[in-house]
Amino acid sequence: MDRKPTMTDVARVAGVGTMTVSRVLNESAPVSAEAAERVYRAIEKLGYRPNEMARALRGLKTHTIGIIVPYLFDPFFATIAHAVNTLAREHGYSVILATSNDDSELEFAEAQLMLQRRVDGLIVIPADVQRSRFSRAEFDQTHIVTLDRPMQDRRFDSVLVQNQTGSRCAVKHLVTEHGHRRIVFIGLNRQLYTMRARFEGYRGAMMEAGLQPEPSFKCSSQELTSAVVASLIREKDPPTAFFCSNNLTTRYALRALVDLGVRVPEEVALIGFDDFELAEILQPTLTVVRQPAEEVGRVAAGLLFDRLKRDEFPKEGSRVVLPVELVLRRSCGCRPRIRHAPVD
Repeated sequence: MDRKPTMTDVARVAGVGTMTVSRVLNESAPVSAEAAERVYRAIEKLGYRPNEMARALRGLKTHTIGIIVPYLFDPFFATIAHAVNTLAREHGYSVILATSNDDSELEFAEAQLMLQRRVDGLIVIPADVQRSRFSRAEFDQTHIVTLDRPMQDRRFDSVLVQNQTGSRCAVKHLVTEHGHRRIVFIGLNRQLYTMRARFEGYRGAMMEAGLQPEPSFKCSSQELTSAVVASLIREKDPPTAFFCSNNLTTRYALRALVDLGVRVPEEVALIGFDDFELAEILQPTLTVVRQPAEEVGRVAAGLLFDRLKRDEFPKEGSRVVLPVELVLRRSCGCRPRIRHAPVD
């Protein structure tokens, strides 16, 4: 199409009337999900941009932002959501919270509902960066900040942590300070950005020490993790240490070891990525790579409010990487009261 596409073109391609297109764009009346999806697909196909409308709508502020996290039973995500909500209140904003269950389809549906409620911006921990729909036309005039997992669309600001560096530091500690030679990596899902980054840090430290990396990415539930750990422990020369890639795998692996009657750290050492409230109360206390969860949430919210204030949509957003620290407790074999080792 040589000319600029119009609303009539969108209606023709979508197989609906122009009034339906207008209702979808203005959210002035209910439209079926199926019809709205056809309209959005036509907009995407034609590259239609309702610029005049977008400019008008941008002037109508609701002082509400949305946050979408994978789930709330992980303390890391819950802490982030709380930090965002706290800063939002300081700026006079309210927050709509939703969970995606790490499902990109559910994430997209929740984001659309938030747009219908005219949120001024979104903070998202993407469910699947490969299948994200936030580059679609309906989000063009919405300020979006991602955290924990960056999206491929570099227009969005993102807040990350030192995933590789933290993992490398933890594994080097197990090797150099405690002499472990067989250290198994316990992961949730190879597709997740954080899992891949933390595995790369683990792998780098193992290879640097002349050791063979042993990853297991089949630990997405307690049952699966227990089966993996039991199989490893029953080998003739079992691993002497586990590096767990997040809160959930740490919990799963620790439960599996307890059920097997394996003593930590006397028989098997363990370090987890990410701290949580009970880590310094459990017996043994858990050595972890601590992420600054509250700071991640506050920095992400700060970036969003800065964008809202300036109303800018840059071609390339900012990327903030926050430091992590190794918190040495008992589960790795150390006997400190509590010592924090900065990660370079």
